[in-house]
Amino acid sequence: MHRGSKIAQMFWGTLRQGTMFVVVLLTVLFLPADRSSRIEVPVTTRAFAARSEAAVLTQISIDYPEDGSIFPPGITPPTFLWRDAAGTSWSIDISFADSSAPIHATSKGERMQIGPIDPDCVADSNSPPALTPQQAATWTWKPDAAEWAAIQTHSANSQATVTITGYRDGKEAYSQSHVRFTTSKDEVNAPIFYRDVPLMPASSSGGAVAPLAQSNIHLIHWRIRDIRKPESHTVLKDMPTCANCHSFSADGKTFGMDIDGPANDKGLYAVVPVQKHMVIQSKDMVHWNTDGKVGTVRVGFMSQVSPNGQYVLSTFAGPELSRLIDSYYVTNFTDYRFLQVFFPTKGILEYLNRATGLREPLPGADDPKYVQTDGVWSPDGKYIVFARAEARDPRPPGQGRATHANDANEAQIKYELYRIPFNGGKGGTPEPIKGASQNGMSNNFPKISPDGKWIVFVQCKNGQLMRPDSQLYIIPAEGGTARRLRSNTRLMNSWHSWSPNGRWLVFSSKARSPYTQMYLTHIDEQGNSSPAILIDNATASNRAVNIPEFVNINPDGIDQIEVHVADGVQTAATGK
Repeated sequence: MHRGSKIAQMFWGTLRQGTMFVVVLLTVLFLPADRSSRIEVPVTTRAFAARSEAAVLTQISIDYPEDGSIFPPGITPPTFLWRDAAGTSWSIDISFADSSAPIHATSKGERMQIGPIDPDCVADSNSPPALTPQQAATWTWKPDAAEWAAIQTHSANSQATVTITGYRDGKEAYSQSHVRFTTSKDEVNAPIFYRDVPLMPASSSGGAVAPLAQSNIHLIHWRIRDIRKPESHTVLKDMPTCANCHSFSADGKTFGMDIDGPANDKGLYAVVPVQKHMVIQSKDMVHWNTDGKVGTVRVGFMSQVSPNGQYVLSTFAGPELSRLIDSYYVTNFTDYRFLQVFFPTKGILEYLNRATGLREPLPGADDPKYVQTDGVWSPDGKYIVFARAEARDPRPPGQGRATHANDANEAQIKYELYRIPFNGGKGGTPEPIKGASQNGMSNNFPKISPDGKWIVFVQCKNGQLMRPDSQLYIIPAEGGTARRLRSNTRLMNSWHSWSPNGRWLVFSSKARSPYTQMYLTHIDEQGNSSPAILIDNATASNRAVNIPEFVNINPDGIDQIEVHVADGVQTAATGK
């Protein structure tokens, strides 16, 4: 028989015995003569063999970090999370694309746990944090500081692969899965200033619901976080009055904050220079109530300090409206998980010139036929991006009372994003932004990247901000196709802020708990985002993080804030 026929018979016989041997035989047949004594299995064959072996193992569900995650350099060690009903112990192997030695660890399995709570924030109107059934079935492993430092070093700009293998009785491999992640070259390079609040809705004897009883206002804290540190630093607490939205100028030199005055006067706004030790006094207060009458409500909604600190942009109801209920839809719920809906249905954009002390409407964003809100500055201060919708009565006759977030009885409004030149206060013609308008959704809370290239905004079915269905989207600043951020979690994504270098976004989410936490995502030059990275230990497990904002200062640039209230006597403590 011809030699080729014999080889063919060998070939087909081997095929019947298994595909693996076919690949090996083909390799032998086509080896050069000078390598005939050495059989090398190609990479593709080794990969096939590995996949064949892994196919018999039960799949582990690795929940965190997600595949493709990007960690900022210097962040504290994360806790790896996975679910595996089969294993009783696990090996964690981390290999690196830079060919450095892998890291190996073992785990007998620690369950996911609830962190410490703040006993002062326990109330009949809320529930203690609890694990979901999925979380209760989750196993954890946390690298120590030295392990994590090595992991970050060897995953810098190249992939690390984490393989978790489950064993039964520590002997036989039974389950396995892996994820890949990298450590970015881009530093976060700025601290995060945020409000830390209890979720304690309160009902009055008359049935009215408040998001927080007046007696508990002092429980609101303001913190600052360096992600390289294991915990946050409290800079302000024990306020005798309510303070809300805050903003910083892009250069990190000016700070603004809403502060309630006497008799629940919400028409005050503080503007002060950023310092290590900041003191807010009556001389630093801007009175939105220009008539000087307490109770003539001129709430400045979502006030924003300009990049150079010279102006403050805000939403006002206009001169013909003097009551909060005429221009805002506000409903508070007894459900602590989503305890308030608050958004304007009428209003115009106005700006304060700090040099002159005058507040003026911004032409082109002052049309009473619309509500114009959420105004933010471009990095160069030359234009404004804002949300707009047709003006409407917040509570028309016959409208039922909403009992929960996204109730059909809420005032229905869908905002669209517009751009207008600031033009030294002269304004101009507003133009809709493609990708964030006329899409059947409510587009709101825009934030422009520091390089002016991108806009990230919230999209939801109705209203704005902290909605159960809120998702983050990115578009080119000039408009274009909107892309959903990969970092979006299953429940509420909002209150976002850009890092000064434009490579990181911080945002709040209720993905893991009704008690809101904050997360990071990396944004590259093409506007691509990465899976969410949790900022651990930002607050007690029964408190919520909101309004996180990157501040363009050194991590220790703010140590203490004092607020001297109207009587000039009481001063907010610093938590030291």
